[in-house]
Amino acid sequence: MLLSIQKVKETYNISRSTLINWEKEGLITPIRTPKGRRRYKKEDIEKLLGMIEEKSKPKVILYARVSTKKQEEYLKNQIRRLEEYANLRGWQYEVISEIASGVNENRRGLLKLLNKIKRGEVEKVVIEHPDRLARFGFEYLKFFMESFGVELIVLNGEENEQDVNKELAEDLIAIVTSFAARIYGQRGGKRHDNNTG
Repeated sequence: MLLSIQKVKETYNISRSTLINWEKEGLITPIRTPKGRRRYKKEDIEKLLGMIEEKSKPKVILYARVSTKKQEEYLKNQIRRLEEYANLRGWQYEVISEIASGVNENRRGLLKLLNKIKRGEVEKVVIEHPDRLARFGFEYLKFFMESFGVELIVLNGEENEQDVNKELAEDLIAIVTSFAARIYGQRGGKRHDNNTG
């Protein structure tokens, strides 16, 4: 879309003299009409104003997770390793971290990540291990990301075996507890129905 000097002034509150200065500095090149009038590309103006993020900057999300509050130290180390990986490559990144079970489907951090992917705000996701993203269904999440053109990078870094085993045990307990609640909830309801009949 091409804009006249007047239109640029109205839309972005940029004066004629500012536009001419930008032109002299080589920041912007207007297109000339057959009558010699200047026309500016809308995206050039917005890029200069920082409204459009440079496409060359990778949109990288570092995702880290632990199951319990007791593992906060492990979470910090996980983030540090992910940041080292991204910094070595000179990437700009955002960290999404959370303390939630790997079997919990309503994780705020994971939902935030998936929504960013849906909106086209992500190019790469970096995790340390597949189970950081999800204890089950990792391949589905990977497929979802790839279908939006997002590259999923799994570092398979150092994991403390004791932490991993403890976390797996806690996740299994969470599954059993969840199933038990459903089963006993249903039985409780049935018992209640029998008493009222």
